[in-house]
Amino acid sequence: MSAPSDSNHTHNNSFLKMPTIKFTKLFINGHFVDSISGRTFETIDPRTEEVIARVSEGDREDIDVAVEAAREAFDRGPWPRMAASERAKIMMKWADLIDENIEEVAALDSLDGGKLYFFNKFAEIPSAANALRYYAGAADKIHGQVLKGNGNFHAYTLMEPIGVVGHIIPWNAPSHSFFIKVSPSLAAGCTMVLKPAEQTPLSALFYAHLAKLAGIPDGVLNVVPGFGSTAGAAISSHMGIDAVSFTGSVEVGREVMQAAARSNLKPVSLELGGKSPLIIFDDADIDQAVELALIGIMSNKGEVCVASSRVYVQEGIYDEFEKKLVEKAKAWVVGDPFDPKSQQGPQTNKNQLEKILSYIEHGKREGATLLTGGNRVGNKGYYIEPTIFSDVKEDMVIAQEEIFGPVLALMKFKTIEEAIKSANNTKYGLAAGIITNSLDTSNTVSRSIRAGIVWINCYFTVGSDVPFGGYKMSGFGRDLGLEALHKYLQIKSVVTPIHNSPWL
Repeated sequence: MSAPSDSNHTHNNSFLKMPTIKFTKLFINGHFVDSISGRTFETIDPRTEEVIARVSEGDREDIDVAVEAAREAFDRGPWPRMAASERAKIMMKWADLIDENIEEVAALDSLDGGKLYFFNKFAEIPSAANALRYYAGAADKIHGQVLKGNGNFHAYTLMEPIGVVGHIIPWNAPSHSFFIKVSPSLAAGCTMVLKPAEQTPLSALFYAHLAKLAGIPDGVLNVVPGFGSTAGAAISSHMGIDAVSFTGSVEVGREVMQAAARSNLKPVSLELGGKSPLIIFDDADIDQAVELALIGIMSNKGEVCVASSRVYVQEGIYDEFEKKLVEKAKAWVVGDPFDPKSQQGPQTNKNQLEKILSYIEHGKREGATLLTGGNRVGNKGYYIEPTIFSDVKEDMVIAQEEIFGPVLALMKFKTIEEAIKSANNTKYGLAAGIITNSLDTSNTVSRSIRAGIVWINCYFTVGSDVPFGGYKMSGFGRDLGLEALHKYLQIKSVVTPIHNSPWL
């Protein structure tokens, strides 16, 4: 059993002052408003299973109003017509306001999603603010090309904002997901409607407040909390939305694509699930490998799309690796996310906790060996032990399906060819990791694995300039990097005759 933090049972909030919940209404056209229906929904504290606040529930009618505001802001408002350098200044100011309010918004994500407070404060939210700065820097560097036309013609391309964008973001990384969607679309000159996950809406509404303070014009950013089957479906199928960017499950991703196709054939970008392999070779530093394997699956309580949930270890070091990994997992501290001693907070919601426990039972029934964990921690809050299975077969449910929790499937391999085949034996292709001291091995494996990002002797290392997205059923399109900026831009070719030119 993992080492519990005392705070897991007492939820002692003396670690810091709990934030006052200031914003619970829809943010449309620069104002916080009630939903048209007047309905609200509960957002739950996963530490205590108690209600934090009631949040206005956006529905199709509210999405209509938000899209109308975004369309007006795009067609007639200042944002797309503003000098790109001016857009950049406002985005930079917004990033500065995030820095100034970082403790409050970090606490909101911990309270709403069970994320470690100190990780939010010192890693995820600074990274989110830096993404905003990165795209602010790119805003005045959008340009087309001059083309060599045939005959007496001059041709060039324009990069134009695609229009009104719909963003649908997940609950596992509310701040990160918000800004990797919003930042490049703002830099491109787009306006938008964003639906945060119904499980974690609070930080998105706070960011909308800061956007208003920074000077983002009314209608440019609209935040509408609600449920996927209503508000999310309305975004995907809306005739007034020009593109959709979605992060979430494969099942919902299919529905988003179908709705986009049936409506106005809007382009869609999807970042979906993962079942990422981490391959550890005999020549690896075992202690480093153990650390990376544990971080790769236990970080953010395993609620990470690129979590290294399948770990393949070469047979020469397998036994020693397994022993050290289990020892470290048993010492992993599960507790209140506000407690600086905690390494793992509660799962974000009850459904996810029950889903993880169900997968653990699958593993047991199918014959995998439970080395450690497998149980709920305490009787209050959505806490679960770090869990490791060995003797896992490729066709087992726990080796094929995304669990999205702190559950690791440990497997052994002999040859590099076997490792590559096993790593690719999945419908997903989001990420992979390789640990080896051989340059030849790392080059061969990184080019052989079908995944959108491959880490060599590291894991989870990303940056605003590193494109992120998947192969196969992990989706298509890229967040981050200049590739993300380009998906919010249209290319227009312009051709004009040239008369009496001295050269062609």
